[in-house]
Amino acid sequence: MAVNLQQAMDIGKYLVTQRLKGRKRFPLVLMLEPLFRCNLACTGCGKIQHPKEILKQNLTPEQCFAAVEECGAPVVSIPGGEPLLHPQIDEIVQGLIERKKYIYLCTNGLLLEKSLDKFQPSPYLTFSVHLDGMRELHDQCVDRKGVFDIAVKAIRAAKAKGFRVTTNTTIFEGTQPKDMQEFFDFLETLNTDGMMISPGYSYEWAPDQDHFLHREQTRTLFRQILAPYKAGEKNWNFNHNPLFLDFLTGEKDYECTPWGSPSYSVLGWQKPCYLLNEGYYSTFKELVAQTDWSQYGQNSGNPKCADCMVHCGYEPTAAMDAMQPQNMARALGSVFGRG
Repeated sequence: MAVNLQQAMDIGKYLVTQRLKGRKRFPLVLMLEPLFRCNLACTGCGKIQHPKEILKQNLTPEQCFAAVEECGAPVVSIPGGEPLLHPQIDEIVQGLIERKKYIYLCTNGLLLEKSLDKFQPSPYLTFSVHLDGMRELHDQCVDRKGVFDIAVKAIRAAKAKGFRVTTNTTIFEGTQPKDMQEFFDFLETLNTDGMMISPGYSYEWAPDQDHFLHREQTRTLFRQILAPYKAGEKNWNFNHNPLFLDFLTGEKDYECTPWGSPSYSVLGWQKPCYLLNEGYYSTFKELVAQTDWSQYGQNSGNPKCADCMVHCGYEPTAAMDAMQPQNMARALGSVFGRG
């Protein structure tokens, strides 16, 4: 099953409730960053470029719970940095499970296997393991040899213990469609609970600025990569709304929903979205009320948004589109592994 049935039903109920209450701007996924510190230095990442005094800081469990309750989103993604470096990550996860939030704990896999005893399998917890391709490509992306093998071993160990595991792949300029197709075939052998894919976004602080995709490059590349899937020749298990995949290939033309995935970190509520460095608000209410949302998204003319097609901005748009009667059947099909 590509998407947890209980999760799909709860998110659908949440979306309907927000609409019935007349809310125009509401979060779907909280990007909860309990620390920026990491044990890798990926060339496409801007998070670890923060000053050392920031990298040393951690959110407390109480700060995490307060942010989750203030925001109200049904899904909590825990990126970083590397969340498993946080000394209280097990307390944070357990507290979120008790609040019945659907958690995607994003990890590079280096600490995953030896951290499994800190957690219990739950329908509310999914480990999202970063893999950008097969061994040579992935190790090149993370700038360290051996990481691919460690991550794959950890995935197998987590699945053996009954945990939900997905993979998270960022696709950059220069990726060969055939290589990515072979990678997807390999991931199917790991019996994971779905694959997540997204084009890379050009973080201003990222050391490598040469391999981020422009919008038309994204559509062309994803059409090539997903051609066997769209033709019914492959049944890859994506942990995505199929409408978002349509957007990546250019079959749908969505506008960004920047408030759909707000980010909270040691610096506060990031404005306006997870991917930009434009300052912070102290409360979620201030973020929603004081941000000039017309200045963000492709149609705004903001050059920072021109080429962005990243899942955190467009999956919420696809989720709302899935609530349209003509799209419901296809969106529900993804729950049972049919796109």
